[in-house]
Amino acid sequence: MLVQRVITAVVLLAVLALTLSVGNPWWFMVLLAIGAACACWEWLRLTIAAPAARVLSVVIALALLAVMLYASWAWLYGMPDSGALREAVVQGLVPVVALIWLVGATAAVVRGRSDAPPASVLWSIFSVPAIFAAWSVLALAFMTHGAWFVVSLLALVWVADIAAYFAGRAFGKRKLAPKVSPGKTIAGAVAGVAGAAIWVWISSFWEGSFGQVLIGRLSLPLALLAAMLLGVISIVGDLFESLLKRRAGRKDSSGLLPGHGGVYDRIDAILPVAPFALLLSGVLS
Repeated sequence: MLVQRVITAVVLLAVLALTLSVGNPWWFMVLLAIGAACACWEWLRLTIAAPAARVLSVVIALALLAVMLYASWAWLYGMPDSGALREAVVQGLVPVVALIWLVGATAAVVRGRSDAPPASVLWSIFSVPAIFAAWSVLALAFMTHGAWFVVSLLALVWVADIAAYFAGRAFGKRKLAPKVSPGKTIAGAVAGVAGAAIWVWISSFWEGSFGQVLIGRLSLPLALLAAMLLGVISIVGDLFESLLKRRAGRKDSSGLLPGHGGVYDRIDAILPVAPFALLLSGVLS
């Protein structure tokens, strides 16, 4: 298992490095779109009743991929409707998706109904705008602020996750959401939130990072509070996927990434963080 995880991680990093090094943003945006479409397929397999899930999830994921590729082309090459599409996403879709994550997904996690039926029309419908909004934020941020901005934003989620893991193992006694994810602890959650704030402060010393932009807009104290909020939102995203998997009786969202599970397993926390990161930093406003 460990060997599989290492090999998969090395391959993914190599592909990511290659797309970033070619100098054409199109390939990075395509890579993001493919990953997002895979995550959508995995999400829908958890929330659409079989056997419809087999066909419908593929059709919806492919349709979403086509939309993301079209949006990439429009934004990169200035097609006539590119400005309207960008405005609709940034000013319309992103705030609505963020609100649903904050209210709807958080409420579902707090209730912790892991025994509920896996099939859910509402969560199936939400998968498409949720994933498209997160992809759009990352794609547009990459276009306007470059790779380091996007990587430093993603690193906030990674740092929070790593801090939560090690603090949970060392100090975790009280469970955070035992009905949803028995491995999560309150100590781990606190460490993850603190880790997000510390990362924003440290990364702010590097030019062009998400932390620098956030602090430049909000001031250091408010930026640290915003980072802590993002840390909390990342936990919601993680627990929300755990809830869907427990309802569906699955350990992983898929087996696309040997040793790591599915793409959704890797980006579950990024999906809600990206819209909030945009709203808090105002980077595309």
